[in-house]
Amino acid sequence: MNEQPLSELIRALAKADWDSVDALVVKIGQHGLANGLRVIGAAFALAVNHRFDPSTSPTDVARWVAEIRTQYQGEDSLPTLEMEGLVRAALGEPELVDTIAAETALGAELFMLGQILLQANFTATELDEFIAEAEQLAAEHR
Repeated sequence: MNEQPLSELIRALAKADWDSVDALVVKIGQHGLANGLRVIGAAFALAVNHRFDPSTSPTDVARWVAEIRTQYQGEDSLPTLEMEGLVRAALGEPELVDTIAAETALGAELFMLGQILLQANFTATELDEFIAEAEQLAAEHR
């Protein structure tokens, strides 16, 4: 699959363009979920490590997850423990994602990635560099 929709998805997340995010998720899903999961997972891991430092405690992660969950406007509730597990896995506890369903992980990662990108407020150049790094990381783990 061409990486273009994935780059567009990350850009849409950074701009909080949720209509585009929804359309791009459908488009990516039509071309195969596995590659999309790799790039989104790589972008998520990079963003988490940009947002949190190595000394971040589980309590810090729980506090941040609780804070961003209050901003969620979706029909379904976001899975708190899974969200915390995804963040902590990106910070070095990979075993915490072993029992999280791929669909749950993707939804939570997309939401949290969007929140981190909004908080980071990257310039266009920084966002380009972030996307290139995420794509490279995903390619290394195929």
